Amino acid sequence: MPSNIMSETKKHLVEVKDLKTHFPIKAGVLSRTVGHVKAVDGVSFTIEAGKTLGLVGESGCGKTTVGRTLIRLIPPTAGAFTFEGEDIFVASTGRMKAIRRDIQMMFQDPYGSLNPRMTVETIVGEALGVHRISTGNKRRDRVVDLLKKVGLSPEHLNRYPHEFSGGQRQRIGIARALALDPKFIICDEPVSALDVSIQSQIINLMQDLQSQLNLTYLFIAHDLAVVEHISDWVAVMYLGRIVEYASREELYANPKHPYTRALLSAIPEPDPTRRKPRILLAGEVPSPSNPPSGCPFHPRCPLAEEQCRHQIQALLPKGDSDQHVAACWKVK
Repeated sequence: MPSNIMSETKKHLVEVKDLKTHFPIKAGVLSRTVGHVKAVDGVSFTIEAGKTLGLVGESGCGKTTVGRTLIRLIPPTAGAFTFEGEDIFVASTGRMKAIRRDIQMMFQDPYGSLNPRMTVETIVGEALGVHRISTGNKRRDRVVDLLKKVGLSPEHLNRYPHEFSGGQRQRIGIARALALDPKFIICDEPVSALDVSIQSQIINLMQDLQSQLNLTYLFIAHDLAVVEHISDWVAVMYLGRIVEYASREELYANPKHPYTRALLSAIPEPDPTRRKPRILLAGEVPSPSNPPSGCPFHPRCPLAEEQCRHQIQALLPKGDSDQHVAACWKVK
């Protein structure tokens, strides 16, 4: 990421620099490391307080690994994650417990992420007990207040996850994420498992809560139509790297990277009388355990030349805005 994007850290609640998450490949009787899966390979971005960064890309590009690494569910291989000026990756276990009050996560599967043996009251209130914030009636009152915030009622307290629809389960997940009054929420494809009509309800709820509570989101998704609706900035990932980064308006109006253009061309057009040309990418996404040399996108890129096969271009400003950056030799 260019220095102009990463500057003025005072305004940024979240700053990620050169994040790498590599998984070792073991083989043989002695389980020796014979290679690495480079799930995340040098990702940098910032998020201002109260704003949303959409992180998009095809399945397997590493976007979910970014979110899980930031919250330290997965250990980072290299890089730094600064939250309110503090590097989270070097924080002690005790310090991380305090930090997790400010950083929470919403998961993709609204059923698998909820304990089927716990009632809603226990699920939402569990963190309040772990962090010794409230007990007894005070905890129950807090849970009731959280349920009301997400559109559920007190009568749901003693029900179990299987008694709810997918959209209601995700509302429970949102209430759980809000229990400790966090500042930053990592949203890992929170609407991808829901029907389209329910998706819009959950997105609108998240936006209302962001406005009321000044929340900051990292919104991980593959649906660019949803990302356009909720995000202030968008980062496009391909094979563990960010290939384009811009404001929502700039990226959707004037995409630079060939991969971004292909993704945007796949968004369904609601008006059947309007047709836009579809950009079809050849081949499959390369394996992150054996990425191609040079630009990782060059095996599928319609614009690729010899230079692309041997050299990786850093994210550099493209077009009129210094805040719109892309990693491509062929675009200006």
